[in-house]
Amino acid sequence: MQITMTVNGTDVTNEIEPRVLLVHYIRDVLRLTGTHWGCDTSNCGTCVVLMDGQPVKSCTVLAAMADGHAITTVEGLATGGTLDPVQQGFMEEHGLQCGFCTPGMMLTARALLDVNPHPSDTEIRRAISGQICRCTGYATIVRSVHWAADHPAGLTEADAAGGDPSALDDSAGTTTEPGAAAAEAAQAIPAAQTEPEEVTA
Repeated sequence: MQITMTVNGTDVTNEIEPRVLLVHYIRDVLRLTGTHWGCDTSNCGTCVVLMDGQPVKSCTVLAAMADGHAITTVEGLATGGTLDPVQQGFMEEHGLQCGFCTPGMMLTARALLDVNPHPSDTEIRRAISGQICRCTGYATIVRSVHWAADHPAGLTEADAAGGDPSALDDSAGTTTEPGAAAAEAAQAIPAAQTEPEEVTA
């Protein structure tokens, strides 16, 4: 059968078997492997994507059921080369360790913030309750979502400068060319010995 859907803003059309799950269509046909496939029993939530803005577990949805709908995967979060505030929040607050659950967690967070720009801890935990993280204990994930809520425009230059606008002023002190500090540090490291020492009996 033929299906057509919008994936990350682009219309795609493919011939598929009616039994193909959305998670396999996304990963194997579209090659968008940021959508992870975990338990295959709808328990872990690593396969979450957004369908028309709502989180769905793509291992429980047939690809044919997504025909005519808009799908967003983790690859579609960033726009124009700029990370989504949710992605930046997970970086700033260390909302991941192994990272396997992270794509689904971030998409659920994005959907939550779209309808509730300032959720409480309880509301965040309720939103992600269908997804399992075996690494973080969820606390850093909750903080990551709060960071995104507090920075709807993402990471600004002032944020990057630690909140000190003067740090962005090239005239306020000596500036260093990009990579110069790393080059100086590399020069300070003794060269590795390339020839093995002669061993005598």
